[in-house]
Amino acid sequence: MTPDEKDQLPYRPCVGIVLFDAGGRVFIAQRLDTKEAAWQLPQGGIDEGEEPKQAALRELEEEIGTANVDILGESRKWLSYDLPPDLVGEAWRGLYRGQTQKWFAMLFLGQNSEISPSSVAHPEFSDWKWAAFEEIPGCAVDFKKSVYQALVDEFRDIAFKLKYFGQGD
Repeated sequence: MTPDEKDQLPYRPCVGIVLFDAGGRVFIAQRLDTKEAAWQLPQGGIDEGEEPKQAALRELEEEIGTANVDILGESRKWLSYDLPPDLVGEAWRGLYRGQTQKWFAMLFLGQNSEISPSSVAHPEFSDWKWAAFEEIPGCAVDFKKSVYQALVDEFRDIAFKLKYFGQGD
């Protein structure tokens, strides 16, 4: 695919979730289908007729096995990234150049035992952990780093309140 052809492709509409624990750490997971040791936040496509908030809760349930959360915030704007040239034409049947995402900050209300990415219908992750919020851009694949940095900038206040005051209040 030529660069001009790639630029003509649309972005895939998606949602993403910054899932915090009560101490301000963030859920990150390793994908099953990558060779890299990169980690990512839960994310996924928006179904036709679905609102972004509904999609975020559905994706969380589908990817980690629970949606036992409170929504703490929503990104002010949609954040987009382009796939690297070798993945354009391969990922998502070649229909998209990348993703544009509405992000939600959520507080996990349950116990860690509720999180079970390996037991969902279509597992995407091989491992997961709670990580320091500020570290997430450094854990991501290169083409997602700028989006993850924008999330750190946007949801910094939420992370601070959780880390120092608990439960976001």
